[in-house]
Amino acid sequence: MSAPNTAVSSQVSAAIPDGPCGDDDCGIRDVLDRLGDRWTVLVVVELAKGSRRYGELERAIPGISQRMLSLTTKRLCRDGLVERIVHPTLPPQVEYRLTAMGSSLSAVISGLADWSRDHKPAIEEARAEWDAEHPSGHTA
Repeated sequence: MSAPNTAVSSQVSAAIPDGPCGDDDCGIRDVLDRLGDRWTVLVVVELAKGSRRYGELERAIPGISQRMLSLTTKRLCRDGLVERIVHPTLPPQVEYRLTAMGSSLSAVISGLADWSRDHKPAIEEARAEWDAEHPSGHTA
């Protein structure tokens, strides 16, 4: 490439920010990694209803194993979204509740759930149309 073309290419690439956050690291990958885990969303939704003991959480989330619930709550505590409260009883009673940051996340998740409900019929219709036009079943 000639020098003028290289200079123009450099200016254009410099004007287009990299990634969804531009040049800074806004943490979107970390957030999506956490939210991409289906158990995280379900635990946050359940805790948005109020504090829950471990057993209550386990019963409220069908299909979650003890291991996955334990791992998920630990990750949410580490991220500052959930607070773990240990009551000094024998045996110790543990309950979980959303922190202020976790509550703000639950509002976002609630908005996403509302969007899902509002658009579910349109998505199902679009999928049916796609499937009719692409009978091989390939989605790519």
